[in-house]
Amino acid sequence: MIPFNAFVEVVAYAAGAALLVGAVGVSALYALRGRSITALLAVVSAATVLATVAGIVAITLKMLISDHDRSVALTVTVIGGLVGLGVSLLLGRRLIGGTRSLLVSVRAAGEGGRFGPPERRLPAELAELGAELSAAYERLDAARARERALETSRRELVAWVSHDLRTPLAGLRAMAEALEDEVVADEVTVRQYHAQMRAETDRLTAMVDDLFELSRIHAGALRLSRQRVGLGDLVSETVAGTEPLARAKGVRLRGQAEGVLPVEVDAAELGRALRNLVVNAIRHTPEDGGVEIVAGAEEGMAYVTVSDACGGIPDEDLPRLFDVAFRGETARTPGGGAGLGLAIARGIVEAHAGEIGVSNAGGGCRFVVRLPLGV
Repeated sequence: MIPFNAFVEVVAYAAGAALLVGAVGVSALYALRGRSITALLAVVSAATVLATVAGIVAITLKMLISDHDRSVALTVTVIGGLVGLGVSLLLGRRLIGGTRSLLVSVRAAGEGGRFGPPERRLPAELAELGAELSAAYERLDAARARERALETSRRELVAWVSHDLRTPLAGLRAMAEALEDEVVADEVTVRQYHAQMRAETDRLTAMVDDLFELSRIHAGALRLSRQRVGLGDLVSETVAGTEPLARAKGVRLRGQAEGVLPVEVDAAELGRALRNLVVNAIRHTPEDGGVEIVAGAEEGMAYVTVSDACGGIPDEDLPRLFDVAFRGETARTPGGGAGLGLAIARGIVEAHAGEIGVSNAGGGCRFVVRLPLGV
């Protein structure tokens, strides 16, 4: 059995030799840090073999082993090191092949806009990277589609707003000039002009308010002051606020709530969304028709439905009904504005983590708002 002092000395010689070779290997890796991974793996394998050889030489010299035994040990070590080096080079080539395949796929995606993972089998890490790249490109495609849709809606909004602003402004200018030039002088006509100018001014103010509200929603600047309220109370307030309009048009308006429906919402903003839906329904319901607002709960969600008798909406228009400035053949927006009422309603509902949709039902259409039910 080797004495303890001799054992400690052997360990010291072997560790010293390994540390020296390791330092040289680390320096080589630093110098080659920008090179191929194959070169780096070759340096690692060579450092491992050289550290082993240096340790064996140090040990055999200390233990006074014969030259023959030393040669045998070194030969076996070198052969094992060469095998390890070969395996490292093969691994490096495989990694390089995988990374180049990913690079080709990324370049192809840059030209065609869609990423397809390489067909060859990749190491687990590279395969995971390929899957993440594929998901990232899908998100980019969705973002580009949203951006294109938003740009289209912006152009439509500018066109519609320009048209809708031009008409009342032209009327206001004509009436103002007529009053200024005293083209109309009788008191009844002057009062009529003043009333009409006030109505057009209110209409323009409402359009500007809608534009401001929509800009806040799109900019993510809509700040909600949530409080616990009853959805039935919001329905009652909406019915009370829109009853005069329904009465003036001869439309029957009815609202009901099934049970106690607590929700955590901004009462003012959600009330505006519901009013937009109800006013929209009233304006498109013929005289003697009916509009019904129903609140209830199902599957842990509170809901409000607004049903009218508008005669239905073309199926091809349903997916775009909440788009900014979309009108279809007949405008479904409160107040005859710039087509913003339904877009604002959707933005407010979605800001409350809710959902809004529309479908044809019976002799009209039905809007459905779903919100998380407060507990």
